[in-house]
Amino acid sequence: MSDRAGELAAALAAVRERIAAACAAAGRDPTDVRLLTITKTFPATDVALLADLGLSGFGEARDQEAIPKVAELATLRPGSEPRWEMVGRLQRNKARSVARWAHAVQSVDSPRLVEALGRAALAAVDAGERSGPLRVLVQASIDGDTGRGGCPLAGLDALADRIANADGLQLAGVMAVAPLGADPDEAFATLTESAQRIRRDHPTATELSAGMSGDLEAGIRYGSTCVRVGTALLGKRRLISP
Repeated sequence: MSDRAGELAAALAAVRERIAAACAAAGRDPTDVRLLTITKTFPATDVALLADLGLSGFGEARDQEAIPKVAELATLRPGSEPRWEMVGRLQRNKARSVARWAHAVQSVDSPRLVEALGRAALAAVDAGERSGPLRVLVQASIDGDTGRGGCPLAGLDALADRIANADGLQLAGVMAVAPLGADPDEAFATLTESAQRIRRDHPTATELSAGMSGDLEAGIRYGSTCVRVGTALLGKRRLISP
């Protein structure tokens, strides 16, 4: 095993221990919490090593970085079946490209983006570039500051309705990032109320993506079904060419 493979294996074990402990404290089954590894700024060689360790869910934040990485992983590990997800802010003009490689988009926060992704997903299906609808999560802005992305909570239900009714898309649930400087427990408690309301109207929208390297325990306490972990697994962000 290479030094890097050993580092990643040890980090993965530690993250899994944290998830298991958080689930035990919350009276939850660890298998109900999905680990999405955030691989932005890290090379495809790291993703290949993570695939060797049994991981299959990888999150990217920039389309121009994801495209070559997706292709390189397919060459490095041709037998793997990765699930790539877009977690960063998405411009509408990138929708067609993202629909080609992303299994899901977690950062949908505007009606115009919903329209663009719906058209892109349908075009990708017609072109044989994907086999079915694009799963999307509506991104909530818990504090109403949309500078970091997200839809204010007051508009979340209407946006979820629009996604659910859009051809080419499947509403999968809700995602949010705890506001900077906020108590993550308070933030995720607020988020959970909105997610439960949306789930009542759309029973298939079961995913709650909440919690990252620094606050995954809080996310799990408040019902997260997906924790997005980058730094705790891969270390500090590296700078790589797109």
